[in-house]
Amino acid sequence: MALTAERTVREIALENPASARVFESLGIDYCCGGKIPLKDACFRANVSPESVLQLLDNLKEAAGQPEPEKWVDAPLSELTAHVVSRHHEYVRSNGPRLFALLEKVKARHGSTHPEIAAIDRVFGDLYRELTTHMLKEEQVLFPFLNSMEVAANAGKPVPAAFFGSVENPITHMLSDHDDAGASLARISVLSNGYRTPPDSCPTFRALYHGLDEFERDLHRHVHLENNILFPRALEMEKAPR
Repeated sequence: MALTAERTVREIALENPASARVFESLGIDYCCGGKIPLKDACFRANVSPESVLQLLDNLKEAAGQPEPEKWVDAPLSELTAHVVSRHHEYVRSNGPRLFALLEKVKARHGSTHPEIAAIDRVFGDLYRELTTHMLKEEQVLFPFLNSMEVAANAGKPVPAAFFGSVENPITHMLSDHDDAGASLARISVLSNGYRTPPDSCPTFRALYHGLDEFERDLHRHVHLENNILFPRALEMEKAPR
């Protein structure tokens, strides 16, 4: 399909996963807010659609025709395993590191940079919410999606679940993703787009770099669930047997 500014950010990200790097560099949301046309997303980010389209075309020229994203057609069990091993593990391993950096920077620069204390509070709430969210996925939702796929492959009815339709937990997960996106946006504002001040030390710079990377990984994480995993699960539940 032709690449135009009328297509949604989500569609472009699904067709060419490498486009995520362009969107991230320009502050264009391709996960939670990816259902709007590219031209509208460009207006919000204060960039011209023409320049973004050129950057996306350059990606194709540099890499040739991109392969379709493997997760669009991969078994749900492989996708859920990837989310857990790659993205859930990233949160769990990097969260404590960022907390330690926040404490160091707050102790050294907190008096002159009160935004660090605010970032600490927002990130703390975000991390606690993500921890609960990931446990719900790992212990309830993902096992059910995997069992639903087994039944579908065998031509059997979708197994019954205490939560009723799979749409119910997915709705809660989507709401959690929106909340996480709002928290990340708040941290980005407080940190001036993760730009360190002139008086920053190496630890300060490491903190902002780490928070920036945390946001990028969570965007990819949410993209896989919002735009691929959850829609496929909903379609599978509704498919006739």
